[in-house]
Parts: sequence; C-alpha cells; structure tokens
Amino acid sequence: MDWIVQAVLSFLAAVGFGVIFNAPRKMLFYCGFVGMAGWMIYSLFEFYSGDAVQASFLGAFAVALFAHMFAKRFKTPMIIFSVAGIIPLVPGGTAYNAMRHFVENDNLTAISFAVKAFMVSGAIAMGLVFAEVFIQLLFRSRFKKKQAQQLFNDNRPV
Repeated sequence: MDWIVQAVLSFLAAVGFGVIFNAPRKMLFYCGFVGMAGWMIYSLFEFYSGDAVQASFLGAFAVALFAHMFAKRFKTPMIIFSVAGIIPLVPGGTAYNAMRHFVENDNLTAISFAVKAFMVSGAIAMGLVFAEVFIQLLFRSRFKKKQAQQLFNDNRPV
C-alpha cells in the first residue's frame, strides 16, 4: 500500500510543478509519469541498497531517459518533462535539516545533513548528464550504422 501512495504522491508533485512551470496541458500526464517513474526507481533502489546517493543517480537517469523518450515522441523540448520529473528527487528535507541544525548551533549534525544533500544533488546532476551522454552515443551509433548502410547501398553494383 505504501508503494501506491508514494507513486500517486510523486505523480501529483510532478504534475503540480508541471503546472507551475507552465508545461502544456496535454503534457502534464507525461510529466507526472516521468516524476513517478523516477521516484519509484529511487525508492525501490534505496529500499534494497540503503544508499540514497546511488538511488538518486538511478532515479535521475530514469527521469532523463523517459524525458528523452517523450520529447522525441511528442516533438517537444525535453526540459518540459525533465524539470517537472526531477522535482520528487530533490533533497529539500535534507537541506532544510542541515540549515535548521546550523541555526541551532549543532554543527556536526548540520554538516552531516549538508554533505548528504550535496552528494544527492550531485548524483541527480550526474544521472541527468550520464543519461544525456548515453542517448547521444546511442543516436550517434544508429546514425553511423544508417550512414554505412546507405553508403553500402550506393556503391553496390546494379
């Protein structure tokens, strides 16, 4: 039951931020789906491994892959899906706790929370970048294969 609640809430969070960022109405469902998929992958991996940094990387990687897929399918910019979809992964609570402990002069706990927030944020950025590189390499290899096939067909004797 907890997984269903998390899926619904992450979907609604991504859709809500899609509305805030003025995503087209027709794309709001897909923004929600991207956010839900990223959060569920994060949640599943974090549950089994216990490492929020690696889970954030995989969740962000999934968000970027789904965003690319929907951007190609609907011929819209990828950022419409990726910005709304990445919102559930942002470590806002951890950053808040870091600042709260700094204000309360509990510096050791604050530093612990701040390091975790920075590492999760970095993992999210790296997940987005790695997915972009992966997609570019995939398209480049498909383009070269298509180009080689065309060159072969052009040079074939009739």
